[in-house]
Amino acid sequence: MFEKFGLLIGGEWRGAASGETLGVESPVSETEIGRIPAAGGKDIEAALDTCASAAPEWARVSAWERAAILRRTADNLRDNVEEYARIMSTETGKPLAEARAEVNASADQFEWYGEEAKRIYGQTIPGRNPDERLSVTYQPVGPCLSLSAWNFPMLLPSRKIAAALAAGNPVIARPASEAPGSCFTIGEALMKAGLPPNALSILTGRSTPMVSELIASPVIKKVSLTGSVPVGREILRQAAEGIKKVTMELGGHAPVIVFPDSDPVAAAEKLAGTKFRNCGQVCISPTRFYVHREIYAPFAQTFAEVARNLKVGDGLDESVTTGPMIRARGLENALALIEDAKAQGAELLTGGGRSAEHNTGHFLEPTVLSNVPDTARIMSEEPFAPVAPLTTFDTYDDVIARANSTPFGLASYVFTRDSDLAARTSEALETGMVGINETLLATAEAPFGGIKESGFGREGGSLGILDYLTPKYTRHKLLKGALDV
Repeated sequence: MFEKFGLLIGGEWRGAASGETLGVESPVSETEIGRIPAAGGKDIEAALDTCASAAPEWARVSAWERAAILRRTADNLRDNVEEYARIMSTETGKPLAEARAEVNASADQFEWYGEEAKRIYGQTIPGRNPDERLSVTYQPVGPCLSLSAWNFPMLLPSRKIAAALAAGNPVIARPASEAPGSCFTIGEALMKAGLPPNALSILTGRSTPMVSELIASPVIKKVSLTGSVPVGREILRQAAEGIKKVTMELGGHAPVIVFPDSDPVAAAEKLAGTKFRNCGQVCISPTRFYVHREIYAPFAQTFAEVARNLKVGDGLDESVTTGPMIRARGLENALALIEDAKAQGAELLTGGGRSAEHNTGHFLEPTVLSNVPDTARIMSEEPFAPVAPLTTFDTYDDVIARANSTPFGLASYVFTRDSDLAARTSEALETGMVGINETLLATAEAPFGGIKESGFGREGGSLGILDYLTPKYTRHKLLKGALDV
């Protein structure tokens, strides 16, 4: 499946210097769908060398020219949406409709950042003395390392690569080994768009020791990670050794508060559709549902109904709405969380086990649990699975305290018709993003990121490019020359 790709170094696709490869397994069939190069020391050194050589050259390219390349990249992604969506669906199992949407969302990132490249504005600061001028300019941070997860294998690296390139930085991208094909297609689209050959490298293979070697290199000046909290802690530790600039987009466990003035049926339909997207394997997925007792019954009934009507299967089947989980251990963890909740008194409304219709693959039935106690593990541990725990609340202060009770702080959701209540709740929730009567938060023009253990820094929007730039302050003392004019 990956025959035309490989390691991207110096504008060429190549195998690992050692000839070693790794197999990529389908989460649908549990069989190998292709092999990718396992980069070793020589490959890492070559990528670092090309990245270092590209840094001054790419930084000198005008913002308008960088913008044109990124815009052509966006066009290339959209022109190849069907081919790229099939690659993504094959390696992740996600439904084709979701894969197409992800390709288009990735194209939006390149289009947005192409425009942002032309809007890296500095500052002029009024000096306290008439014979001085104070100014701030922004310069590229330098070679960047992009580390991305498998759940959105094109969108996640696109956010990082597009922002870094727009700011004038070369990039080394290391995609997740479970789904490398989508990152390969980003490289293909950029090369076709005229990106200088050394400005992007793609390395695949075992994360250990590759990632550590890359972070330790003095060439790399900035590290951006989308991953789990434990991985984030380790990357931060390693980056601290070299005082590297870091952006962390880590796990979440998004609370949902549904107030009694909401339409329980409409809210449940919207939230269930979002919850089971990408088989629940979404960092900003709504994952803890606090519904006011007055409207809980119709909400829970509708939510379970939506879950029962989802079609589970291979994402390449156009009629499928829910694909498999990417890994067997993720499936086992989800089953353990379900059993723990049931043991603590939760009621199973639908699902709860492996899909009986499939003999192979990591398929879990869309699951809805009712009246889940706060002591259940699933209320404090991110499920990252198609499992929705529902519970009730009675008072505002109580639900805010429960919503803020985890160390996560990525996203949260509020449903109410009361604008004053919505504003107060949004301000009280300890998360980097809040959706009010809306669940689709990620968009190219808005900043994406969290607080607390969900990370720091932002991707997207006008703020996203700032993490790939360094400000330089200049204080200019004006001296009178020999000319008397």
